[in-house]
Amino acid sequence: MAFKIIVCAKQVPDTNEIKIDPVKKTLIREGVPSILNHDDANALEEALKIKDAYPDTHITVVTMGPPQARDMLIECIAMGADEGILLSDRALGGSDTWATSNAIAAAIVKLKDYDLIFAGRQAIDGDTAQVGPQIAEKLGIPQVTYVAEFELEKDMKHITVKRALEDGYELIKIETPCMLTAIKELNTPRYMSIGGIFSAVRKEIPAWGAKELGVDVDKEVGLDASPTNVFRSFTPAPKGKGVILEADTDKELADKLLINLKAKHVI
Repeated sequence: MAFKIIVCAKQVPDTNEIKIDPVKKTLIREGVPSILNHDDANALEEALKIKDAYPDTHITVVTMGPPQARDMLIECIAMGADEGILLSDRALGGSDTWATSNAIAAAIVKLKDYDLIFAGRQAIDGDTAQVGPQIAEKLGIPQVTYVAEFELEKDMKHITVKRALEDGYELIKIETPCMLTAIKELNTPRYMSIGGIFSAVRKEIPAWGAKELGVDVDKEVGLDASPTNVFRSFTPAPKGKGVILEADTDKELADKLLINLKAKHVI
């Protein structure tokens, strides 16, 4: 019996090219280069490592986004995933983390069988780290976030993870099915293979909308159903250039620093 893994991934705008809609206060994604979210790439890599060890493993990548997110799913399949599911519908547009987790949880329920759900800790375009835990809560399964190390036992039922904390680590043993969110320290994602690319571009990637997911477009998904209200979004003004002080001795350098700080009324 195959070990089934679902990887939740997101296509995000390249952070060097972010633009913000002044009216909706949301990111403008049209015409902006998109990439596979970094932490999600780590989640996918860990799933692929399991598949390397246990070839019967089946990996499904689920993403929610505009039609162009299909390109990211092709990339994931070219890396080694077995299939991709695209959740794309105008009714899903503008969803916050709560509404997004509603849609993804509904997709996972539709997929039915799974042993493990992997996701990245957070997306670089939102940095909330909320969607993974919210999905777990809605599915009623245990979860561990900030996974830095991972070990699947031979019984394929128990997992030991090393969870990163601000001041150290904790070891947690968890049973499947469960949700894990990965951080970059977990691994180094692999590249797409040539054979994988040829196979991926021919792969059929189904697109599910609100109707296929069976979600309420007025109460569960979309901008109007999202309880989060963005007060203001803006691109920070660039910081001024730094000042480099040079001197022959430490005392001269300290004197120069003192003069500069006094001139700027810092002291």
